[in-house]
Amino acid sequence: MGDGIQWLVGREDWTYSVLFARGITPDELALRVGGVPGSVLSPITGMEAWDVVMDDETNDEDLVRISASGEWSFALEYGVPTAVDRLAEISRDGVEVVHLDPQPDHPPKQFAYARDGVEVCSFGIGEEAWRWGQQPDFLLGELVRAGVLFPDGAYARPENEPFGDADRATLALLEARFGLAMPCDVEERLLPAFVIR
Repeated sequence: MGDGIQWLVGREDWTYSVLFARGITPDELALRVGGVPGSVLSPITGMEAWDVVMDDETNDEDLVRISASGEWSFALEYGVPTAVDRLAEISRDGVEVVHLDPQPDHPPKQFAYARDGVEVCSFGIGEEAWRWGQQPDFLLGELVRAGVLFPDGAYARPENEPFGDADRATLALLEARFGLAMPCDVEERLLPAFVIR
């Protein structure tokens, strides 16, 4: 198992989207995200992934690095995150998918959950009162028990609470509810990588 996901809060280098998938291997996840096998000399680190994405000669290609932790495969998206637009497709055939996007240029951070070809529930982290998807209240009970929302869906957290604390509370409940984890040194690790087509 890894180090959970709460460590993502406050990390200046959390600029990549994370896609967790339960029910498929990391290689299958890479293919469902649109990864092209053999397209990147790998394994590579997160910094090397950003070098490929930002290289003028590669036409700003988007990249994904893959691994697994516990029951979940995960993919780290570098460049423009495209998996969020294909969650139903990625989650087909009984697969569960959790997508976390830090939205560094357009907050808030985003959470999305899909299962068996259905986009179940999504919300902004820090804006949990506004939920959407086929079952927008799918996590309402957990959000209430975590003290993020009141049972009527209104915010329960103090207005003047630092964003990091509020974000951490939501990531903690997602970590516990789904059993999500990945190593906190994932950016330094050498992982297989693929260009996204």
